Amino acid sequence: MEIFITLLILVVVLVLPNIKVVPQAKAYVLERLGSYSQTWQHGLHVKIPFLDRIANVVTLKEIVKDFDPQPVITKDNVTMQIDTVVYYQITDAKLYTYGVENPINAIENLTATTLRNLIGELELDQTLTSRDIINSKMRSILDEATDPWGIKVNRVEVKNIIPPRDIQEAMEKQMRAERERREKILQAEGEKKSNILIAEGEKESAILRAEAKKEAQIREAEGEAEAILKLKTAEAEGIKLLKDAKADQAVLTLKSFEALSNVANGQATKIIVPSELQNIATLSTTVSELFKKEK
Repeated sequence: MEIFITLLILVVVLVLPNIKVVPQAKAYVLERLGSYSQTWQHGLHVKIPFLDRIANVVTLKEIVKDFDPQPVITKDNVTMQIDTVVYYQITDAKLYTYGVENPINAIENLTATTLRNLIGELELDQTLTSRDIINSKMRSILDEATDPWGIKVNRVEVKNIIPPRDIQEAMEKQMRAERERREKILQAEGEKKSNILIAEGEKESAILRAEAKKEAQIREAEGEAEAILKLKTAEAEGIKLLKDAKADQAVLTLKSFEALSNVANGQATKIIVPSELQNIATLSTTVSELFKKEK
């Protein structure tokens, strides 16, 4: 009984503490007698008491590290502060454990030196407008440099670029001047469009008035032509009726008298009598004789 209790105590004291369950997205680096033995991935594992030791527990998740602003000098000798954010992931727990002392500090220093080298080749304006290029170059350089450490750099982002105060004030003045210039351009374009619309409206109005006047004149001319046509048609029909009625010379002469009477009623001061009407006295005598015979 005592032996069983002793064995149970030994199991509790020696075996249970050496049973390890590695969670997901974790890796345990195991050493045996001071040397690297193996890397435990997620799952159940047992280590040998007094011989094995867990040297490091490594997370395999992507890690985001925001580094403090670093002073850098541009090609045109402008000193400014730039801080970066590095997204990296441990791909080899063994290399991460034995590759470099204090890997995070190593990445920070490597980021600072790489950033200084890149910014030193650019002028201030290029630095402010070339973030994508800087990010891409830094990611490529850091990823290659951290391969021996078991680290993969996925992304590098330039978070803030802080130029000196006097440069900021100059940039703000330039921005205000640019905004004022754009505002004036927009106002001028608006006035130009307004004047063009007004001129086009006046032009269309003048065209419409001219077309209306032209249409009125055409209608008036058409009305006069139609009236003349109807008058001539009526005269032609009257002549045709006289011809169809076989009117004699006396009737035609009377018609001539009527026409002469109408002419006399006008404003003319002179009347020219046609040669056909010179025998008026003879015609009057003939008419008188006809009336006497009838009586």
